[in-house]
Amino acid sequence: MTDATPEFRDPDDLRRRAGVRGDPDRDQHFLVDDRVLDRLPGYLPGDADRSHVLEIGGGTGALTDRLLAAADRVTVVERDRDLAAFLREEFTEAVDAGALDVVEGDALDVVLPEFTACVSNLPYGVSSEVAFRLLPLRRPMALMFQAEFADRMVAEPGTSEYGRLSVSAQHYADVQIVERIPPEAFDPQPRVESAVVRCLPRAPDYEVDDEAFFLRFVKALFTQRRKTVRNAIRNTAHISGLADADAVVDAVDEDTLSKRPGELPPAAFAELAELAHETSEIGPGQ
Repeated sequence: MTDATPEFRDPDDLRRRAGVRGDPDRDQHFLVDDRVLDRLPGYLPGDADRSHVLEIGGGTGALTDRLLAAADRVTVVERDRDLAAFLREEFTEAVDAGALDVVEGDALDVVLPEFTACVSNLPYGVSSEVAFRLLPLRRPMALMFQAEFADRMVAEPGTSEYGRLSVSAQHYADVQIVERIPPEAFDPQPRVESAVVRCLPRAPDYEVDDEAFFLRFVKALFTQRRKTVRNAIRNTAHISGLADADAVVDAVDEDTLSKRPGELPPAAFAELAELAHETSEIGPGQ
């Protein structure tokens, strides 16, 4: 890292040198607004370990350029072969100095390094899959998503946006929308607004003995979000893997059973999952 104020590469020049225009059909929307790019690394908390920052979807390197100034070392995962080659050529000095590693491949398949923080403009088509590969690793992150997805991540119980995504994301981290990004910040422009979510890892204020079952149980109940919890438990035993859903229902208090899944905070789901473990054998589910 350097204390001097760096001059960053122009996003439009990077795209011209890379010879790409972006392809909405391939989920390629390049972030070209310098002001937004400048702000993104700063959304990590001040005390975050920046010794090794991960970027998913490097594109032509506009964000990579800024991360190199903010971190000791950066690893970029880029699935496009030509763009991965361009990044290695454009940032040859950083690569040779060991400050940048470009990994060519799909972020869902490659072996991720032992990173300390993550700042990324994620491909929207795989936002959920990538987010839930990263969140269990419990690192501070600033991730850009489609705004609708971001709203669901941070939603509170009782709201229309609250669901499986909300409970699962908030199980791993404090999540907060720190900036909304208009389509005009990208080229080509997406049809939707975007948002940056800051994810600060923390232990939840409840305990679960079997995290995989807890998350599967949450998923199961939200497939029946319009039903009462009583009916949701009974109707989704094949998903959650409950051998005896009725035994679980009999063990739960009436106030909880009469609610709908969207009214339950994460801690209530955890309590239900633990009770299910105690009263029913658990199979693999779907």
